[in-house]
Amino acid sequence: MFRSLMWEFRRRPGDLSLEDKAKLEGLFRKLPQLRTLYKLRVRFQQIFDTAADRRKAHRALIELFLDLLDHFPELESFIRTFEHWQEEILNYFDAGQTSGVVEGINNKARVILKRAYGLKEVDSLWTHLVLDLNRAKEVVKYTLGQIQELVLGFRLLFAPACT
Repeated sequence: MFRSLMWEFRRRPGDLSLEDKAKLEGLFRKLPQLRTLYKLRVRFQQIFDTAADRRKAHRALIELFLDLLDHFPELESFIRTFEHWQEEILNYFDAGQTSGVVEGINNKARVILKRAYGLKEVDSLWTHLVLDLNRAKEVVKYTLGQIQELVLGFRLLFAPACT
């Protein structure tokens, strides 16, 4: 049952329809601890959405982690991960910038490689990546010769990473 409600569980409470909220309530009645985990997840998200600076964010995260440990001591490794990457995570609150776009593109490339069972040609990898990122309209603006030059440049750039 939980697996079928993952989408509702991950969405912001304000973005849920009445039907979605009712589904979650049913789930929380069956698994009461999940309601607590949900509330902690929402608090975590709110910290990243609203903290004015890194000091306030750090304080709010520490308070959240203390509550998390009270309810779910088995999540201590999550907190250790934060402690290990604390400086990098708190840097987000200085400028509000993430590497999410780059991480997303990297993930797309990995998915393409898996889907293609080890795609080896850089040309093919680049073509798949461009199409998967919905950039086909941009590619069509160029002549075939220009695209081939572009691919050649990327081949040189990515060749060391491809086996």
